Amino acid sequence: QVQLVESGGGLVQTGGSLRLSCEASGRAFSSYAMGWFRQAPGKVREFVAAINWSGGFTYYADSVKGRFTISRDNAKNTVYLQMNSLKPEDTAVYFCAATPRPDWKLKSAYDSWGQGTQVTVSS
Repeated sequence: QVQLVESGGGLVQTGGSLRLSCEASGRAFSSYAMGWFRQAPGKVREFVAAINWSGGFTYYADSVKGRFTISRDNAKNTVYLQMNSLKPEDTAVYFCAATPRPDWKLKSAYDSWGQGTQVTVSS
């Protein structure tokens, strides 16, 4: 497993932008696919975006497609989530996660999780 620490959350107005970062330590970062998930109060944790080990393939939830961009820098052991055109419904705790499995588009594939960072979008 890898250890994951998210940062970059905060309070932003509707239409604003934030960039989340997730730094990994432990086993070889470049052998893991990475994902971002979010959980709003009273709701199930949901998939947001994922990226394969090399960064050559990405996958997004329909709700964020065209607004969010996932990327990674394997030299820095870091994955990013650039969030633009934020909406109040994007308010949630955002978690990054890692998986060595090939089915990285599935939430069930992820076995290493960070503690989360709060994103609040005011209307």
